[in-house]
Amino acid sequence: MKVMETDRLILRWLTPDDDAFILELLNEPSWIRFIGDKGVRTLEDARNYILTGPMDMYTRQGFGLYLTELKDGGIPIGICGLIKRDSLENVDIGFAFLSRFQSKGYGYEAASATLEYGIEKLGFNRIVAITSKDNDHSSNLLEKIGMKFEKLVILPPDTEELKLFVFDKK
Repeated sequence: MKVMETDRLILRWLTPDDDAFILELLNEPSWIRFIGDKGVRTLEDARNYILTGPMDMYTRQGFGLYLTELKDGGIPIGICGLIKRDSLENVDIGFAFLSRFQSKGYGYEAASATLEYGIEKLGFNRIVAITSKDNDHSSNLLEKIGMKFEKLVILPPDTEELKLFVFDKK
């Protein structure tokens, strides 16, 4: 199901048919370094990740992480969307792109549209984001879409301090 589109991108629900793309994305060095190793090593693991992660969140929340693909050719390039984590009070925005599609403005385009969608269509007044302290690219992107660094947080059971960014509609 298509959720939104921008000038160059379509953001849509992930399906089990996106397993090969998810397998590739979750094994990117930047994913493993900044997000974490999810142990997805096979197409079956990738399908399970889609079913128990994004698809489950669509059912429970009505939103989640969306496959981000190029309008021209339908090529999947990343994921971007909204997540409701038990460890955070507010919904947060998340994104990740294959390395060959980074630094082309796609992250900004997708994250801007997702933030606007969360505020305007879903009615959230506050959206947050978390990133590793050393993930300067993500921090810069979050600031570019209008989010502000608020504080360092630890989300149990992890022990790593993360940067928390916020966007308040007010």
